[in-house]
Amino acid sequence: MKRSAEFFVCADNEDPKKRKESKGTSKELFGYPLSIFFIVVNEFCERFSYYGMRAVLVLYFKYFLRWDDDLATSIYHVFVALCYLTPILGAIVADSWLGKFKTIIYLSIVYAIGQVTMAISAIHDITDTNKDGTPDNMTFHVVLSMVGLLLIALGTGGIKPCVAAFGGDQFGEHQEKKRRTFFSVFYLCINGGSLLSTIITPILRAQECGIYTKQKCYSLAFGVPAALMVIALVVFIVGSGMYYKAEPQGNIMHDVCKCIGFAIKNRFRHRSSQYPKRQHWMDWAEDKYAKLLIAQIKMVLKVLFLYIPLPMFWTLFDQKGSRWTLQATTMNGNFGLLVIQPDQMQTVNPILILTLVPIMDSLIYPLIKKCGLNFTSLKRMTVGMMMAAIAFICAALVQIEIDKTLPTFPSAVQSQLKLLNMGSDPVTVKLPGVDPLVLPAAQASEEFFTFDTEIISILIGSTEVVKNISLAKEKRQTLLMTSNINANWMLTNDLTAKPQEGNNAVRFINGMNTTVNVSLPAADFGVIESLYYSNYSLVKNGKSVFSIRSGSESCEYSRDFGFGSSYTFFIPSTLVIGPNCQESITVAEDIKPNSVHMALQIPQYFFITIGEVMFSITGLEFSYSQAPSNMKAVLQAGWLLTVAVGNFIVLIVAELAKLPKQWAEYVLFASLLVVVCFIFSIMAHFYTYMDPAEIEAQFTKKVDEDDEDDKHQLQKEQLEMVKKHSTHEDEDDTAKRTRM
Repeated sequence: MKRSAEFFVCADNEDPKKRKESKGTSKELFGYPLSIFFIVVNEFCERFSYYGMRAVLVLYFKYFLRWDDDLATSIYHVFVALCYLTPILGAIVADSWLGKFKTIIYLSIVYAIGQVTMAISAIHDITDTNKDGTPDNMTFHVVLSMVGLLLIALGTGGIKPCVAAFGGDQFGEHQEKKRRTFFSVFYLCINGGSLLSTIITPILRAQECGIYTKQKCYSLAFGVPAALMVIALVVFIVGSGMYYKAEPQGNIMHDVCKCIGFAIKNRFRHRSSQYPKRQHWMDWAEDKYAKLLIAQIKMVLKVLFLYIPLPMFWTLFDQKGSRWTLQATTMNGNFGLLVIQPDQMQTVNPILILTLVPIMDSLIYPLIKKCGLNFTSLKRMTVGMMMAAIAFICAALVQIEIDKTLPTFPSAVQSQLKLLNMGSDPVTVKLPGVDPLVLPAAQASEEFFTFDTEIISILIGSTEVVKNISLAKEKRQTLLMTSNINANWMLTNDLTAKPQEGNNAVRFINGMNTTVNVSLPAADFGVIESLYYSNYSLVKNGKSVFSIRSGSESCEYSRDFGFGSSYTFFIPSTLVIGPNCQESITVAEDIKPNSVHMALQIPQYFFITIGEVMFSITGLEFSYSQAPSNMKAVLQAGWLLTVAVGNFIVLIVAELAKLPKQWAEYVLFASLLVVVCFIFSIMAHFYTYMDPAEIEAQFTKKVDEDDEDDKHQLQKEQLEMVKKHSTHEDEDDTAKRTRM
């Protein structure tokens, strides 16, 4: 799964066999270095901070910054892409300059500052000068949030390659088993932090807070992760005296890049046909670099070539935090005993991961093996990509069901009209192009009528009195028809979009001859004049009890609300304030509540999680098995790069495709992944599995043989020199005797 990529490690050039058994000054607890407990707590808090902030991020863009779905999706995926680009920078800084410990400290400070900045950017009261609940200087909040996200991307990405490796450094060679247990606990902390934060931060976001006006509490949803990041930093610093801090050993990625660059440059210099061709273009680096290094780079490039189609999987996978969350905002989250927030649906993914990983490893894969099927790593990855495509087909089917329930609002050249009979007698109405309609007393028409002209003529009553009504383009309006036909009837402006964040828009129309006051514990509609209407107020889902007061008398009216609806409540002139208030109020449903249940998203989460388990975990295992011992960090960098590129693809499609229907975009992504999956399966078919250790051993053996030959040659030359020197001395003695 993608969280496995968080085990991306800094290049470790220290030979484990040469490590000292005693690491740092840490004492041991149950056989483990005490220092690792600080690292584990640090990782849990940091992952809670990151995933908690990210869970509510796209809704913050949509509802707080007032961005449309496409822009919110694009910026979200740019942020995720940066989070998976910066680990490469963090690994280079740690291995070549600062070391893991200082890199974690410095970038954690940057990280914490970014989280605090995000929390401040979500405080609406800072720029709400008129105290209406809406920031007056949105530019301030946008700039502050973008700075915060940039710092977070630099911080979380920079420390990602170092924390796990730093924890592994704390163990000696006699603690190999303990080290493996540590990584299992470390991985559990990642998923535990992710799961808890995805449950808790949406609950915090749904609360209302503010100094002057109460709004959704994004500042609290970002503030708690910021506090957890500060705690993570403090905990890590507290254990600093116990850590073993390895010195920077140099980063292998730098050597790889230099070798590849030299090979390309050398090949370009010798591009003439007069130079003999070489078996592989990397062989042009033999003039400067060792053959073993070149062979290792060849193995890495062979795997990296297979990575080319992989970004498309991440293009689909990461949309569960953007498009799928936005899809959930138009659905019904009432599960009976609890109400699920749209951004809480993401918790299905980590829950399914913790369930499916052991099932796949201990049941599914062994069963496939017993059936005699050669289910190789690359075949698993291919099936995983197909699972992700199926998940998006499921998302498209859910979206089609949602679209069926959405109201049709007027276009730029249309107007829509609803009629409300405020009188005490039925009335017959004839509208242009519509059959005669009989409106009972104190009742509204069931639907909005659509017109292409700005002025319409309607016939009222049996005498067919003509009234000309001027309509507004691209608006929904309700005509308040009083019993006085000769009076000027009012038109109310109705909503032309579903209420945001699952709220319900409610208003009252007073048909009585006296003023009334309507109130709710969470809202006050104020005093409503006779034959007039109130503004819309937002009401949460669940049961609401309205208090209707006229003079000294009052009564209560209650109603259960769903998600995303709009109602007009009419108080008729015949209302008698008293116990029967409930039956006397007339209800007009202007926008239907969300009727498609969030549970329908579970299948798409199920398939995307199966795809994640089969694709991501298997992909990392495959990469490790095919990578030379000192090049694993290079392949990890390539793996994280595929995640970043996949998120940039979402950005491109969201901005360029501009498909009118969301379900069509889901189908487009699924189709692209199927095509890429087919290409990947062909590439996998022709791939030959390698044993890097065996290849490296061959080169090592060859080098040893060459060294042995050189040694024998040197001994031979030395022997010949001795013989030559001895012969020369004999000749000198003979010459001396001759002279004598």
